[in-house]
Amino acid sequence: MTTGATVWLTGLPSAGKTTIATALADTLRAAGRRVEVLDGDEIREFLSAGLGFTRQDRDTNVQRIGFVAELLASHGVLVLVPVIAPYADSREAVRKRHQAQGTGYVEVHVATPVDVCSVRDVKGLYARQAAGELTGLTGVDDPYEVPENPDLRIETQGSTVEQSAAAVHALLAEKGLTI
Repeated sequence: MTTGATVWLTGLPSAGKTTIATALADTLRAAGRRVEVLDGDEIREFLSAGLGFTRQDRDTNVQRIGFVAELLASHGVLVLVPVIAPYADSREAVRKRHQAQGTGYVEVHVATPVDVCSVRDVKGLYARQAAGELTGLTGVDDPYEVPENPDLRIETQGSTVEQSAAAVHALLAEKGLTI
């Protein structure tokens, strides 16, 4: 059976996590790899509906996503998880669960500066926060704990989506997870 694993792409809102995950998923599927993208926005809508954005709710959301990812990975799926996951201890708990289950886990920090994210602002969050319509925006007025030792750090400013996805693909190939 093909080895499954979870690839957690963490970073600020509008950093490019989902864009990179989607491009990588297309490449992997074209090569015949079983892959699933667990997008943070979709998970919040369907699996974590009713959760807010307190630290406890964010941790609960991350743990739910981590559980689903680990379950899929245990069945040979390569699971791409583009989710902010702002707290280091929450991400570490997901990693430890994967390790305890014997399932691979790779952490990718999509390291896009907040000023670049605010220009991209695909959801209008930074504009709403600047207008005083939104509080608790991760990386602006709510914490984001930058991963200290991710398996890969991608600085997306100055890189194309294809280059960023290729960097993750290369890491997965190095770890024997592309086929």
